[in-house]
Amino acid sequence: MNTIQKSSTRSAPRRRPKSLAQEVVDDLMGQIEGGLLQQGDKLPTESELMQLQGVSRTVVREAISRLQAAGVVETRHGIGSFVLGIRNEQSFHIDPKDLVTIQDILNVLQLRQSLESAAAGIAAINRTQHDLDSLQTILQEFKQLLDQGKETVDADFRFHLAISQATGNRYFTEFMSYLGQTVIPRTRINTALLGKETQRRYLERVHYEHEEIYKAIRLQNSLVASSAMQMHLNNSAERLRSTLNN
Repeated sequence: MNTIQKSSTRSAPRRRPKSLAQEVVDDLMGQIEGGLLQQGDKLPTESELMQLQGVSRTVVREAISRLQAAGVVETRHGIGSFVLGIRNEQSFHIDPKDLVTIQDILNVLQLRQSLESAAAGIAAINRTQHDLDSLQTILQEFKQLLDQGKETVDADFRFHLAISQATGNRYFTEFMSYLGQTVIPRTRINTALLGKETQRRYLERVHYEHEEIYKAIRLQNSLVASSAMQMHLNNSAERLRSTLNN
């Protein structure tokens, strides 16, 4: 795990290993750049990629989402994902390796506050019953993992991604997919220790805040949903800011 520094010094920081999703992305990009997969070619199915890459369906879906957000592939509902080609123009990019200091993570949280508070408000207006069912399932999964003492990062990210999907605006979803799990602060540092809380207590707070966001979306209260998301992300930012001041 990276050692998060309190200053902006970036001399020889230790790098986190690549996520499984990024490894799948890199492998597929290598095949596209090498000509093994060409424009118009159909990618292997999710099941085939799971077997070929030795990863879970969740990892495969995140990898495909990142390729979609980068404009390299497109997914046609009920048909599959197809190669669009390599973009030559420079595009927006947040490299996980650049999230070295606490200030770096705060900067990303600030970006998320603007984006996700708006998304939560729009989701409250546009959500369908399917969206509510998906959010509730993820909340239940998060609680189950928490009770079992297992990792909750994937469920955490999928909750935020599901809210972006509930907006009905694909650009929210593409942007969140592109950011990936690195936007969850505890993938970069142990935020529970920084806030002087036990890991369980910290995650219980996260779960409670997620439930409040869900309730507002279910009741179609746009203002409350937006405020609840803003508060949720602000709580994470405040814990990190307090560390900078210590």
